[in-house]
Amino acid sequence: MKKTKIAIGVVVALGVIWTGTAWFTGKQFENHIDELVQQANAQLNEIAPDSRLSVSYQNYQRGVFHSSAQFVIQARSQTKDNAVLKPGQSLVFNERIDHGPFPFAQLKKFNLVPSMASVHTELANTPLVQKLFDLTNGASIIQADTRIGYRGASVSSITLLPVDFQNTPQGEHYVWSGGTLDIDSDADGDQVKFASDIKTISLSSKNEDNMPVLFNFDGFKLSGKTHLSTQGVRVGDQSMTLKSMTASANGQDMLALEGVNVASTFDANDPTISGKINIALNNLKLQQQSFGQGALSVTLSHFDGQALKTFSENYNNQMISLLNQPGMSDDSERYQEGVRQILTTNLPGLLKGNPELTIAPLSWKNDKGESTFNLTVHFNDPGSVSGDTPGTDISFSRVLKTLDSKLVINMDMATEMMKHVAMIEGYQDADANKLADQQIKGLAAMGQMFKLTTQQDGNIVASLQYAADQVTMNGEKMTLMQFLSRYMLGGSPAAEDVTP
Repeated sequence: MKKTKIAIGVVVALGVIWTGTAWFTGKQFENHIDELVQQANAQLNEIAPDSRLSVSYQNYQRGVFHSSAQFVIQARSQTKDNAVLKPGQSLVFNERIDHGPFPFAQLKKFNLVPSMASVHTELANTPLVQKLFDLTNGASIIQADTRIGYRGASVSSITLLPVDFQNTPQGEHYVWSGGTLDIDSDADGDQVKFASDIKTISLSSKNEDNMPVLFNFDGFKLSGKTHLSTQGVRVGDQSMTLKSMTASANGQDMLALEGVNVASTFDANDPTISGKINIALNNLKLQQQSFGQGALSVTLSHFDGQALKTFSENYNNQMISLLNQPGMSDDSERYQEGVRQILTTNLPGLLKGNPELTIAPLSWKNDKGESTFNLTVHFNDPGSVSGDTPGTDISFSRVLKTLDSKLVINMDMATEMMKHVAMIEGYQDADANKLADQQIKGLAAMGQMFKLTTQQDGNIVASLQYAADQVTMNGEKMTLMQFLSRYMLGGSPAAEDVTP
């Protein structure tokens, strides 16, 4: 009996402690809501300053073990056009908050890590998103569970429900299997890990000729682990994979991509940022003709971190302003000129610190061989170059310090590729191979005639080096102005002005 009383006393004591602790952590969470909202608005303003959106909360009700609230996203401005949300529109999220130190929602997952709260989020059914609820039989298309630690770190698991939408009069049909997104962030939003997985996406519509067009995406995954550099630039590792993508028109296969892989890694070493991007494609098919596989490896070195941030911010802001100009979406020439001006204005600032760009390699191969292109460019900081060298192209020499490039086209590989092009155009195998052979040999002869390429061991080869206003083209040395005269301006330098 005595032992029973002791056991009951322990249980009651633990219950009192748990209740008191849950109430306390619930109170702590309530005290932190304003801070969380301020952080959300700060990050939203940093990521998308022209979105004119703000986050707020309403209807907060605190209980002992759990609380509830609504978070609202709405427009800050009601006077500008092209806003993400129009005046009077808002996105509302319903939040159920289980108090720590051991939130019930986490206990059900056998997660015993002490937490300040566990938050379950669902989209509220408002007029703005009514059609989304119609697609999911009244369920919230987005459902998230977030565990918030006592120091502010959070772990979120987001689920997107499957959708099947059909707009019969327009011939549109969108189907996707749903997906997941996991986000792990520290209190400041500095250290962030994420992973996303979407099984399938299918999009069908009609093109300008009223023919049905179908796109299928299979096996899309995205993941990364990033952090902010001292300049506020996000660096780290990211990867994207796509198992396959197919496109068809009027029931006929047009395009197929198999095994798309993109991986990047960037790191900061004050005050510079360097990184590498690798892109690989396992197979490309056009109208069921296999064209082989490709790869691209790009290295960016010694980019000034502050200059990179400034370039990114200016480019994004100016592009948004360009797109918001009336009639811009219907005027492609004006849009292209606007983009050119934005790049021309901002690129010189990006070259601060004399960065380097390396492509090693860009390659394409099939069963017959492989072709490659390699490039190394060392840029000048235009702001640090003083004086002009007589007889040189001023803008060129200010921007470019050195360049080294080489293109190697394997003729057997190129012939095989052009054969498949001819077969798409209706040629039979033998005729297609004969035509392709003639085209590649003609290309090689034309390249040699214009002194653009040479032939070496069954390859079409072109090499170009530049340094100190001197150019070497396929082993032939000349000044920069002679090179520009021959290849850019249509002239031909005198034979005595060129060193073999």
